[in-house]
Amino acid sequence: MMNSTAALAVSSPCLQTSRLRKYLKAAGLTLAGTLLGCGLYLGWLQISGNFHEVIPGQFYRSAQLSPQQLAAYIDRYKIKTVINLRGGSPGAKWYDDEVATVKARDALHVDFAMSANRKLTKEESLQLVALLKNAQGPVLIHCRAGADRTGLASVMYLQQVAGVDEAKAEWQLSPLYGHLNLPFLGAYAMDDTWEAFEKAIGLES
Repeated sequence: MMNSTAALAVSSPCLQTSRLRKYLKAAGLTLAGTLLGCGLYLGWLQISGNFHEVIPGQFYRSAQLSPQQLAAYIDRYKIKTVINLRGGSPGAKWYDDEVATVKARDALHVDFAMSANRKLTKEESLQLVALLKNAQGPVLIHCRAGADRTGLASVMYLQQVAGVDEAKAEWQLSPLYGHLNLPFLGAYAMDDTWEAFEKAIGLES
């Protein structure tokens, strides 16, 4: 007959295995819940047009908006300049609708071509900053998803035009607006662009 000491020695590994399984199950459920929540949030950003009032009365950002959404935001926030970071695309419905909507409200439409998967050169970054500085406000800036290209331009606007603290400005290029700061993703080119630009203008040694 097995004594109590032997029984304890046999049951301990079983007990530890059971606890490990419970821990892994709980961790898995937590991770699944987190991923689901993130997915739902990112989906909501796109459905809503990813519109945000960055500086009230001065600067706004969004994804590609429908003509109805764009018209409503221009009217509500008195937008004077709409900057399209997708570049000119005459003949494409989204582009022609946008230009017509902006023109109908006596606002200015400006194109600046960027790719979320390609770093801007120093010269291109300076051109974008100059465009942001000279644009008549209030300004609405957008790309397709309103997360990557728009995030970079928003950081540049806050830091270079509005004089916002660098660390605070960088929140514009974050998951809060749908941008995933992961080096293995193509859109990390926007993070690389900002880091290179910081060094070029002496913000980062």
